[in-house]
Amino acid sequence: MLLMQFSAAGAEFPSVDTWTPAEFRAHIDFMGEVNAKLMADGEFVQGEGLGGPPQARIVRAGENGAPVVTEGPFAETKEFLAGFWIVDCESPQRAVEIAAFISTAPGPGGRPLNMPIEVHPVMSGPPQEM
Repeated sequence: MLLMQFSAAGAEFPSVDTWTPAEFRAHIDFMGEVNAKLMADGEFVQGEGLGGPPQARIVRAGENGAPVVTEGPFAETKEFLAGFWIVDCESPQRAVEIAAFISTAPGPGGRPLNMPIEVHPVMSGPPQEM
């Protein structure tokens, strides 16, 4: 699983709400191209962009398991999960290569954002040694 993190603290580009429509469209088009390439290569399983902190909810089990929901926006949030991909590739190194390519998504002025992309193996069950 490749996780696209957005960090306002470490971002070297202006916030998305200040981008021009053309800059935002170029970014979204790039993500579509990433997905199309992964599909063509047989590596795409699933991928989605996610709503930002104002749409997020934190849920915990309350008394008798009833949901207790904390709604955003979360003013203290400096980082959030912007999107994800699940890929099926031949090696962990290939997943790292895909993540590096996704990190080049264009931002203002077409410059690569170099956003951090976390790479996590998806586990199908507990480790054999358990």
